[in-house]
Amino acid sequence: MFNVSSPVAFIDRLAFGGNGVCRIDGKVCFVPFSCPGDEVRLNITTQKKSYCTAEIIELVSPSPSRTAPECQIFGSCGGCSWQHISYPVQLAEKRQIFADTLWRGARIGGDLIREVVAAPASYGYRSRVQFKLSVQDGELQIGFFRHASHTVENAAQGCPVALPQINELLNCFRTVLPDFSELEAIRQISIDAGRRGVIAVVQYIGPDISKISSFLIDRSNDLLHCTGLFLQTGQKPALKQLWGGGEISYEMPGRTPDNKPSLLNYGPGGFAQVNQSQNIALLSIIRQLGNFTSTENLLDLYCGNGNFSIPLAADVASVVGIEGSEDSIISAELNRSVNDVPNAEFICDNVNSGLRRLIRDGRAFDVILLDPPRTGAGDAAPDIARLNPGRIIYVSCDPSTLARDCGLLAGYGYRVAESVPVDMFPQTYHLESVTLLVKT
Repeated sequence: MFNVSSPVAFIDRLAFGGNGVCRIDGKVCFVPFSCPGDEVRLNITTQKKSYCTAEIIELVSPSPSRTAPECQIFGSCGGCSWQHISYPVQLAEKRQIFADTLWRGARIGGDLIREVVAAPASYGYRSRVQFKLSVQDGELQIGFFRHASHTVENAAQGCPVALPQINELLNCFRTVLPDFSELEAIRQISIDAGRRGVIAVVQYIGPDISKISSFLIDRSNDLLHCTGLFLQTGQKPALKQLWGGGEISYEMPGRTPDNKPSLLNYGPGGFAQVNQSQNIALLSIIRQLGNFTSTENLLDLYCGNGNFSIPLAADVASVVGIEGSEDSIISAELNRSVNDVPNAEFICDNVNSGLRRLIRDGRAFDVILLDPPRTGAGDAAPDIARLNPGRIIYVSCDPSTLARDCGLLAGYGYRVAESVPVDMFPQTYHLESVTLLVKT
């Protein structure tokens, strides 16, 4: 610890990453678990050339925007970072961070950015949670890693941002697992809550798969809320079904309120958005920005299980989805069949090589939709431009890579027309967004 005369500072904003920001002797200082409007006494913990970090040692005058966290382990758990900040302030700060990032990275003006689409529920929204396990002093700990560590912080009261049915099943596991003799070999439990039930995947690293399998099967009546249980013993695809169903399902709205919704599925260990109400909001924004007329040929990059491709098929003439995960493409094909979508085609390929294949085949698309991982789609930008779509709709979970990619696409003649931030992850600094780029 540095002991730099315990300066008093005023927190004036939040930064991407979750920390509050102040200035000490003209230098930017990042302060975890502070709130805009706080007056704080600090202990400097890190000194760098252009910035420093500090911890709060006294809350001299708390901000009126402070609120009581709902989680008993908030501050030690490495998950949420903003439970101490009122939700309206979280939204305002997220918009400012988003706007600042797009301006710095691609000179996108704030007038092109809408207000953040608030989540209907700021707690109790996550439909998928991974709980870490450890044994400490002979006691089972189920929870989350502490920040920057692999020490498990026990979430004895469950996770407040998770759906209630996830916490109900977690409580069942807390009762059942201490009876297993190789408890140290269970490292993680992943729980997904869907429209038709709750599915869990137990990660086991011990030598006797038959032993853990028999134990969990014998205790199935005690896991009352579990509609499907799987065992993971190696790499992610290596799942052993112990009982119950293997599909997690959810609905996405049709083109109009009168249209039948799409029923979508994905398998245990597969990817899906964790906030279903905001997933629906993303689809609504894509439809607004796309302004589809039923004549467009749509290309959906990083399409996953057809999350957007399947419901949007009714809005366009045709849709092609590209996804590198074989399991996701299997789910997408199943969803195409279940929803009777004849104008959708799915390709299992790396996005870059899939794009080159479409270019070689002379395929043409009016609109390209992409929803890449946090690393963005920078390498794909040249080939996206070569396909020459009139519009690009970019769904992003990372403002910095979005800004970078918008800058790259600007070099190929695409300008940002509008961007809509969406709060997919309340109580954290993370932010989803949908951005429309048009050919100039």
